[in-house]
Amino acid sequence: MLNESRRRAFLTAMQVVSWLPRTELPFAAPSRPELLVLPEPPAEPVITRPAVAPAVVPGKSGERPKIEMPRPSVSRPVSKPVVAAEPAPVTAKVVALPPPRFALQLLRAGRCLVLVELPTGGAFQSRDPAYLLLKDMLRAAGLPDSPQIIGEPVRWPLLRRGNVDQGPDAAREFVQGFVMARLEEAECACLWLIGLPAVRFAGEADAEAFNTELQIEGLGCAWALPGLELLMEEPQRKAQVWQAMRRLMARWKQNDE
Repeated sequence: MLNESRRRAFLTAMQVVSWLPRTELPFAAPSRPELLVLPEPPAEPVITRPAVAPAVVPGKSGERPKIEMPRPSVSRPVSKPVVAAEPAPVTAKVVALPPPRFALQLLRAGRCLVLVELPTGGAFQSRDPAYLLLKDMLRAAGLPDSPQIIGEPVRWPLLRRGNVDQGPDAAREFVQGFVMARLEEAECACLWLIGLPAVRFAGEADAEAFNTELQIEGLGCAWALPGLELLMEEPQRKAQVWQAMRRLMARWKQNDE
């Protein structure tokens, strides 16, 4: 038989808090009356059923059926198509080109006019290497090797004050007008354009036109040549100049024979 202290020790080890013996135990402490009162069962809560009958999930035998309550559906916002905004009109900006810089001299040699680039920007001197090369070219073409200088050199940009257009288009109009006025003074069988500025602003062409014949409105027949300084730096170009000269030589020699 267990005494009260040992019995409580066993019950505590088994985590039994409240217990009632079925019969009166010897050497036991008197029972507490409040433990003999059975608690009343709690009232079952009243469940308000929704309009939609809940789904009943069948369970195992002996288990209460689980009632699944309908969950409110969450409506997703309807995404609207994204309409790309029309780009704002781009206003084209007119960029003013810097004025070109060059110096040209117009010469007359027999029945030809020669518009030649001045390598140093200054007028030709009798002993300048570029001028000596020009004399050799005229002599090889059968033209006078002492050409006549016509007017002052054309230097661009013009030394003027005020808001004056000095761009490439204005330079081309000025050079072509200057040469056209000299062509009206005397006959010209062929216009020599020596140097890229002469080819570009009188012949409206570029370096690819070197050693070819050009037909320029208002100026007639023209021959595009590399610049004198370029011919001195790259002597191999002289052979191409000579070949082109032989094809065009008849233009200024046909009336002399």
